[in-house]
Amino acid sequence: MENLPVEVIGNILSLLGAARDVVIASATCRKWRQAWRDHLHTLMFNSNDWPVYHEITTSRLEILITQTIFQTSGLQSLLIVMDDIDEFSAAPVIAWLMYTRETLRQLYYNVRTTPSINILEKCGRQKLEMLSLAHNTITGVEPSYQRFPCLRCLSLSYVSVSALDLSLLLTACPKIESLTLVSLDIAMSDAQTTMELSSPTLKEACVEAISLDKFILEADCLEKLHLKDCTLEDFDLVGKGTLRLLKIDDVSVIHLDIGENTENLEVVDVSNFTIMWAKFHSMISRSSKLRRLRLWGVVFDDEDEIVDMETISACFPLLSHLSLSYDLREGSLQYGLQGSFQLENVVVLELGWTVINDLFSQWVAGLLERCPNLRKLVIYGLVSEAKTHEECTMLANFTSSIVRLMRKYLHIDVQFEYE
Repeated sequence: MENLPVEVIGNILSLLGAARDVVIASATCRKWRQAWRDHLHTLMFNSNDWPVYHEITTSRLEILITQTIFQTSGLQSLLIVMDDIDEFSAAPVIAWLMYTRETLRQLYYNVRTTPSINILEKCGRQKLEMLSLAHNTITGVEPSYQRFPCLRCLSLSYVSVSALDLSLLLTACPKIESLTLVSLDIAMSDAQTTMELSSPTLKEACVEAISLDKFILEADCLEKLHLKDCTLEDFDLVGKGTLRLLKIDDVSVIHLDIGENTENLEVVDVSNFTIMWAKFHSMISRSSKLRRLRLWGVVFDDEDEIVDMETISACFPLLSHLSLSYDLREGSLQYGLQGSFQLENVVVLELGWTVINDLFSQWVAGLLERCPNLRKLVIYGLVSEAKTHEECTMLANFTSSIVRLMRKYLHIDVQFEYE
């Protein structure tokens, strides 16, 4: 170890990350202390890493963090997460940011301060490439002054911000590629009912736990869109057809529009969502490159609506991974097996139920016949703790039928996942 270059030791210490571990390791010898001072580029202070963070006073913790940071000279990544620690004084936090901002490339900042401080003002116009803020307030964004010329990834969680400031902040990031918005407290002006965000460089967007009347996202280069736990009356994506992944999870939306150009979609993952299938299918029907389709816990607006699997087979010839889950209803199937269609390229099939009956076994058998190149079958099911005799009998019969069925398909890997 004594022959290692001091730069390599600095990389080793940076891989440790957690400040306590770095301090202990740097005490090994003089050379390691030099590596800490001159070549450490990653440092993390997380209140969950070390119980002592909760046992000492806030002022003492501020001193420890200050002493540790000020013994470094070129930090590129700084993580300060103090979720369950009392509020810090603003002065030492400002000192940390001012000391490191010229070399920082990544900043994860979750610190409550009194009074609150303007993070954008302290970190703007520097070389920051990744910024993650939590439990803070953003006000008075000035794109010409609080500019982030190198920022590629922005994450805001539990942040209070106005719709206008959020839009201006995106404008201040001319190279942004990834945007994550989680549980924001968004203030709208009296005359404002729509939040509009625009970025010509954005490639990935994740919107979680946000409620709005209307949300318009204009992103010509967007490739991945994930909506989760949101309540929206209207969501519109305006782009040039670059979207490759669409994921919707537990979202309530009256009007959803992802544009007409969906030719590049490769993954559609929809779960716990109420849709009008005819309208949704028309949005994705041109996606001839689609490889993964997941419809899990999907409820149709029209109770009599049926998904035509033959149409899916025709529209998505490259489909290789298909996941379907739904409530079976007596006498009808939401996913019909009419016609002589074949899902030639499907190699992974995931099927699930919430209420099991005899139709499910028949449906599984019908799909297996139409997937000649299938390699893996995964069956998901809900099993309640207190089952009636009838339910137990139904589950036993289903298991027996699957065992008999799989004797015909010995080349298929079968897995069961019960909750």
